[in-house]
Amino acid sequence: MFGCIWQYVYTTFLRYWLKWLIRQATGTCELQRICSGYKPGASMTTRAEYSLKSSKSQVLRGSLDTNTENLEQCVDQIMRAKSIQPQKNPQFKGTLHTCLLQITGYSSLYTSVEDLRKVVFSSENPDHEAMLLKLWDHLMPGAKLESRITKQWGDIGFQGDDPKTDFRGMGLLGLINLVFFSENYTAEARQVLSHANHPEFGYSYAIVGINLTEMAYSLLRSGALKPHFYNTVQGRPELKHFHQLYCYLVYEFDKFWVSEKPESIMQFNQYREQFHEVVKTLLRSPDVSLKLDSNSN
Repeated sequence: MFGCIWQYVYTTFLRYWLKWLIRQATGTCELQRICSGYKPGASMTTRAEYSLKSSKSQVLRGSLDTNTENLEQCVDQIMRAKSIQPQKNPQFKGTLHTCLLQITGYSSLYTSVEDLRKVVFSSENPDHEAMLLKLWDHLMPGAKLESRITKQWGDIGFQGDDPKTDFRGMGLLGLINLVFFSENYTAEARQVLSHANHPEFGYSYAIVGINLTEMAYSLLRSGALKPHFYNTVQGRPELKHFHQLYCYLVYEFDKFWVSEKPESIMQFNQYREQFHEVVKTLLRSPDVSLKLDSNSN
């Protein structure tokens, strides 16, 4: 209770006067101090984002919703609003521009991911079907599908004879993630599939993969992935960066599952939540960078 009261008092009254006093003493505004005092990445961008969001200036708050095409103009407006002279602060404009690219890019990325999630897999769509067959070819190069609807799909972890029913929760996003992993990390994907098909400690590869798409999506939606993307992408994060994060989750979950050796697949939800907590703990570090490293296995 006391913490909530203090937070309200600080953000409503004390923070403004503290910023004013420091500006009088240093001759620099909070954004200038952030852009010059912290290393590029999450340490800088998260503070810049909070500063902009907490500002009483509509110009500064509005910058968080600016389109990419208007970012340079937006930075100029911020500099005028804060009386920042380019000649005396030559690095500030470029640094703030990068921060805003990352901040607004994260919002755009979420929109793109959400759009894919809402696309329903359709067996009538040749592009959807082509992706599904590509997944099979990458994972099972030595086996030919007997038909489009077959029990063979169970060999790569689908529940029924027709995989389309398994994509209902995450839509086309689930399939795109599975294909991206198998196409860009083929050796790793086949290794994970071999673990998933273990007679004692195995799990349903495709179903778990789609479940991990949901995990990546929920982390993105909550904002938990901001430090990761701010540290790993020097600009606007794109869909490929989200897919790469997904690949990390699949590969690391497999390592986690194998090391834990669950007694039964019925314990999946328990171990999934444990792994989820591990990832969320990693994401609380300002230096976090979740990249797939197959050499560490």
